[in-house]
Amino acid sequence: MRAYERLIKYAQVYTESSPDTGVTPSTPCQWDLARLLVDELKELGLENPGVDDNCIVTAWLPASHGCERVPALGLLAHMDTAPAFTGKDVHPIVHENYDGGDIVLPKEGRVIRAADFPFLAGLKGKTLVTADGSTLLGADDKAGVAEIMTLCERIQAENLPHGRLCIAFTPDEEIGEGPDRFDVQGFGAKYAYTVDGGVAGSIEYENFNAASAVVDITGVSVHPGSAKGIMENALLIAQEFNALLPPDAIPGKTEGYQGFFHLDRMEGTAAKARMEYIVRDHDKGDFDTKKALIERAAAQVQAAHPTAEVEVTVKDSYYNMKEQLTGCMHLVDNAKKAAELAGVVPTVEPIRGGTDGARLSYMGLPCPNLGVGGYNCHGPLELACAEEMDAVVDILVNVAALYSK
Repeated sequence: MRAYERLIKYAQVYTESSPDTGVTPSTPCQWDLARLLVDELKELGLENPGVDDNCIVTAWLPASHGCERVPALGLLAHMDTAPAFTGKDVHPIVHENYDGGDIVLPKEGRVIRAADFPFLAGLKGKTLVTADGSTLLGADDKAGVAEIMTLCERIQAENLPHGRLCIAFTPDEEIGEGPDRFDVQGFGAKYAYTVDGGVAGSIEYENFNAASAVVDITGVSVHPGSAKGIMENALLIAQEFNALLPPDAIPGKTEGYQGFFHLDRMEGTAAKARMEYIVRDHDKGDFDTKKALIERAAAQVQAAHPTAEVEVTVKDSYYNMKEQLTGCMHLVDNAKKAAELAGVVPTVEPIRGGTDGARLSYMGLPCPNLGVGGYNCHGPLELACAEEMDAVVDILVNVAALYSK
């Protein structure tokens, strides 16, 4: 079975995570895909396939003959889809021999326009998979899951050389909680890759330092007809707070290594308001400066409105894995070599986001990230390229072969 065919199957299983539940997994629907994958791993003949109490799926593919002493290599992907856009009732559509033009999706009038996405020109003639316009597709990261499963099938069918491969599929990556209860020592790998990126051949070993910031504002609410000198409107205070942050340091105006403040959610009334930010920067010093600016802005608006209450909670989420991978650059070098052997031009670039591998690297498992052949994740214009997914499987085969030596 080709990887894109598995993606189509997995995409139809609802696995959207939620930042609001406080449990693991954050949504019960993630168990459905976990159990499906355990059954498939059993059918493929892997050792000890199972899912633990935290909805983490693991299995091991024993080393091929002569490679038993090679250090074990881990491969990971995540099962959940982003809560940024619905992943329920996904209906994948296959577009064969793509003509290079606009892709008209049948639901909600959505169109993937070639003029908006120049990368589409390079996909002409290939087979693409999209959703129907009413949901995301879920190639982030069910494409990675599909590619790892296809690797396991192929590597055994063709008796390809490999050391022991440790496989894991995690929940809740999209809300930054995938590795919360991951047993690195029990997993058994010395090194690993997450398969959770963009185009085939992309290799990422630098990511944002990340934090969340929640600003809670309690105003003073009275009747507006007699409010002079008394009322403190929480919504207006919220606007003052946001105006103290750099206006160009937002996602829509930054790229590459540039960090940002992202106002992800805002809700409230004149009496009470909440603002939820994510704070990102590749540079640790600039990251700390951004967090300090959030604290100073809160103190400034509190001083300006002493009868209101302004509370801010800043919490680190993950850090730049580059700091942990400087002594393990063979992971990047071998990934580049594996891509070249597969006929793919490797591209090494920083992630403007994060992966499970960022946190796992700080937990003692060096873990850069590999692309999956997906585009436009976290929204209804998401797509995956079947041929790129095939190439990713080839890259994984080559990575396993390189580490078998």
